Formats: sequence, C-alpha cells, structure tokens
Amino acid sequence: KCWYYSDLYRAKDVFEAFYKKDLAKRLLMGKSASIDAEKSIISKLKTECGSQFTNKLEGMFKDIELSKEINYSFKQSSQARTKLPSGIEMSVLVLTTGYWPTYPPMDVKLPHELNVYQDIFKEFYLSKYSGRRLMWQNSLGHCVLKVDFPKGKKELAVSFFQTVVLMLFNDTQKLSFQDIKDSTSIDDKELRRTLQSLACGKFRVLQKYPKGREVDDDDSFVFNEEFSAPLYRINVNAIHMNETVEENTSPTETVFQDRQSQVDAAIVSN
Repeated sequence: KCWYYSDLYRAKDVFEAFYKKDLAKRLLMGKSASIDAEKSIISKLKTECGSQFTNKLEGMFKDIELSKEINYSFKQSSQARTKLPSGIEMSVLVLTTGYWPTYPPMDVKLPHELNVYQDIFKEFYLSKYSGRRLMWQNSLGHCVLKVDFPKGKKELAVSFFQTVVLMLFNDTQKLSFQDIKDSTSIDDKELRRTLQSLACGKFRVLQKYPKGREVDDDDSFVFNEEFSAPLYRINVNAIHMNETVEENTSPTETVFQDRQSQVDAAIVSN
C-alpha cells in the first residue's frame, strides 16, 4: 500500500506539471476546442485529486476571464481613446505568476510604436491596480498586421517576434541577418526560426539571399514586393523546433524541486 501511494503521488504531480504546460498553450493561443470541456476535466480532476491539485489550473481560467473584463475597461478608458492611434486594437492577457508555467523573459528591442502601446496599457492598468508590477512576456504575444503589397492589401497573423522583424522593413528595403539581430536583440536561435518562417515557409513575406532553407550569418533579407496570395488574411505560421530534451524535462525538474522544498519544510517543522 505504501508503494502504491508513493507511486500515485509521483504520477499526480508530474501529470499536473505537464497538463498545466499544455493547457497554458491552449488558453494563451486560443486553441482550446471547448472551454466548457476544459473546465469539465478540471472539475473531474478536483473530485479525484482534491482542490489543492487543481488550484493553479482553476486560477489560469480566472486570469483569462478577468483579462476579458480588464480589456473591456481598457477599451473604454481615456488612455485607449485618446492615446491609441485610430485602427489599432490591443488586447492583453494579465497572468498571475503563481498560476502559470514559468516563462523565461526574453529581452527584445521593440519598435517605437510597440513600446508606446505597451506603455499606454501599463498606465491604464497601474492606475486601476496600484502597487502591482507588470512584466511583459513578449515571446507569448501575437499580432495581426495590415500590409500594403504592390499586388494587394493583406492581413498577416504573425507571432510577436515576426512582428518585430517585419516592422523593421517599414524603414528599409534590405537588411542583413546581423542588421536584424542588432536591431531586435532577439535570441539567435529564435531569430533564425523567425526568419525561416518569414522567408522559407509557405508564405514568403521576405526574400532571402542566397536562397536556401537554413538561415546563415551572411544572409540578407528583402521585403517581397512580388508577394501574392488568394486569401486576404494569412496565417504565417512560426517554425517551431521540436521540443528539446531540456524542454521536455523542465516540468519534471520543477516537480522535483517542489518536492525537495516540501521535504525541507517537513524536516524543519519536525
């Protein structure tokens, strides 16, 4: 019986870590097939494993619901009505740190416009919730850009990093890999994946020279004046690397660290 209980406990906390990681992806990207179905699963887990097991999972749903209310208030606020440029729509998910998986911050040099938009929301939020601190998770963001191509206007659904790169071409026609890296400070591997998705994928918004599937240090990129597509709105999918061993084991390592903290606390209390 002792062995069975120990094995069950281990399975529960590891399952929670991986389930929370995947649930977060679905909620943040709006990819859940049914919120009601998600909540039904959480309810069943709560019945089987107790409220402590599902506390953080329920907190994630509360953050999503509260964010809807915050965004509604923001759109009605003086900051949004007087400072956001006409035609700009902005929606922000405000996440409670303790509920969600840990996302390492990725420092990025943002275009001036994006910095302004973030500052406008920050001013609104801190005026409503004094004493709180906002930390932007740029790697989780996504945007819809309106682009005037010579062959017609398009809307591009892109990741935040894709947005940062594309906005550089508002001011110039051609940039080298190093130019883009210096201008954005995006992590090297992330930048290569981002440029691959924009210049080597199905929808080639940028042209890469020399041609090829890999992004090398001496490559250069040009805004694709010949771009065309039958659809008005295009989803420019980011190219994701397969999860590394480190990414797959990260939730497990977090569980082990939590267990160690519990053991240390038990030793102290005894």
